[in-house]
This record gives sequence, C-alpha cells and structure tokens, in this order.
Amino acid sequence: MTMASGGSRAGSGPAPDPNSGRSAARGLDFSRLPSEGYSGKVPDFPLPDGSGRELDIWAEAWRTPQAAAWAKEFWRWPVIAEYCRLKEKVEADPAANASLVTQLHRYREQVGLTYAGMAANGWRIAPNEVAARRESKAASTPNDERMSARERRLRAVGDEG
Repeated sequence: MTMASGGSRAGSGPAPDPNSGRSAARGLDFSRLPSEGYSGKVPDFPLPDGSGRELDIWAEAWRTPQAAAWAKEFWRWPVIAEYCRLKEKVEADPAANASLVTQLHRYREQVGLTYAGMAANGWRIAPNEVAARRESKAASTPNDERMSARERRLRAVGDEG
C-alpha cells in the first residue's frame, strides 16, 4: 500500500487572501459581512434539550457579523448549535481538558468565528462606514462647532467679564 503524497489538504497552507490574484483566479469571492452584526430573526435552536446558557450563547452568536452568512446556509445551523453546546461545557468547567478547548477552537474556525475561519469561508467584515464618517467629520470640525452654546458665549466674553 502506498501513501498519498503532495496535493492539497484541508487546513494546510496559508489561508486564502482576499487581496491575492490567486484567490481571484480560483473564483473566491470574499463576501462582506455587516460590521454591526446580524439583525435578522434568530432561528430556533436545532438540537434537542437546549439548556438556558446554550440558548444564550446561540442568541449571542446570531448577533455576530458571521450570522448574516449563516442565515443563508441553514445546513450550518446544527454545527453552530454544537459549538454553542461545547462552549457552554467549557465555560461551566474552568478546568476543562485541553481536548475540549481544542475542539471549541476548531468549531469556531469552522463556523467562521476566527480570522482564519472567515478567510476559509471567503468572508470579510465590511468596514463600518457610518462610524468612519462620524470620526472623520469630528476630526475635521473646527473646535467652535463642537462647543456648546454656553462655551461659545463664555469664549466671546473672554477674561474681561
């Protein structure tokens, strides 16, 4: 029996780069996820006997930017629920063994909650353009416009009054 050599393996090599020509040539289209998170309906927990904390983690996960992609991919929902179940177990036991913690990290990557997982799924979080414009405007606004009416009146009077 001969062993396979060379070739591509899942998780080997560098993660896809949204700025590389090779990713573009392979047809990877990096979807932009909303930086403010997903605001749609949170689906029902798909596993039996969901505990209170599992359901809380499920609800929290569905407010992340990644949930905007998950909403279109219902086949991922059981895996996301398994991630929530495992996260609850790790949180409940501060001395959780290393294999559980490692498995939790693998789930995070698989569902796109890590940078490498987002790249592997072809996702990017879109810049928050509203916040960027707000910061840009605040930086370019003269101090007089940012002052309250009281501060402007006091400044007009000066130290004489």
